[in-house]
Parts: sequence; structure tokens; C-alpha cells
Amino acid sequence: MNLSQAILDRSGGQCELCSSSEPLEEHLVAPKTEEAEIAVCHKCLSEITKDEALDTDHWRCLNEAMWSEVPAVKVIAYRLLTKLSANDWAMDLKNMIYLEEELQEWAENTGDTKVIHKDANGHILSAGDSVVLIKDLNVKGANFTAKRGTAVRRIRLVPDNANHIEGKVEGQQIVILTQYVKKS
Repeated sequence: MNLSQAILDRSGGQCELCSSSEPLEEHLVAPKTEEAEIAVCHKCLSEITKDEALDTDHWRCLNEAMWSEVPAVKVIAYRLLTKLSANDWAMDLKNMIYLEEELQEWAENTGDTKVIHKDANGHILSAGDSVVLIKDLNVKGANFTAKRGTAVRRIRLVPDNANHIEGKVEGQQIVILTQYVKKS
């Protein structure tokens, strides 16, 4: 897709994610329609559009891109950091990025009908987040009680159930109801 002159001028002829000066393509950051195009190199475009695991070394460039003044660049940086949140460096960057409420909604609305996990306070949970139990929970099948205040790090989201997350408590991988956790 050819780049519009406005995007070409804004990007200075460089990929807006990795700063590569390779030939650029236009990428629409869904589901927005206005001012939602960014200029990306072929490597970034192929990484953004694939479903398999991402090249974590390539995406270290998000350390710079996440501070862009271009809303669509910030949104795609947030989405990529979310996908990479199993890596400590990506989780740190995701925790540092600031998105205004409208951009946050855009970043979390990829146009897919995705299950959104929320803690007891309504905060959105992401894979790799840390949570704290807000109630003592009897763990069925493991014969122990997970105590209130227990930190559960690097949670995993159950893809088809917004009320369930998975995490390790006392060395056991368990399913936890989101209504009994708060994001830490």
C-alpha cells in the first residue's frame, strides 16, 4: 500500500516502530478509521500481522516507539507489549506506558471479539500481570487454603472465560476466579 504524503512527512521516511529506513508500508491500526495509519517496514508489518510467537529481540525498539506523539503508534506499541508480556522487559515497558482513557480503549479493542478479564475492582488484567488474593480460597484437589494477601505473579488468562485466570500458589498451578483478586 502506498504511503500518503502526510504519513511520509510525519515518519521522516523511517519506520514509526523500529526506525528502520527500509521501504515503508502503511498499516491501519484497527478498529479506528481516522488517523489510524502508521508507516512501518516490512519486518514490523510481518511481525504485527502474524499469529505465531513474536521476535522478542526485534521488539526491543518499542522502548522508543511507545513515547511517540502519534496515537496509532502508541496503541500498536501497547498491543505488542501486551503480546510480549511474558518477557520481563516488555512487562516493565507496558507498566510505564501512559495512554489516555480513549487510547486505552482503542488499544484494548482490536476489533476481535475477545474475552476481557477484570479484577474485583474492574481493572483489566493482562497475561503476565501480578495479582493479590482478596479472600482465603480453599483449593480443591490440592488440600490447602490460599490465604488472603497472597501474591500471584505472571498470571495466565483463560481465553474462553473472563471469570478465570491461572497462576501458581504454593507451587501449584491453579484456576482462580477473577472476583477474588485485585491487580497489584
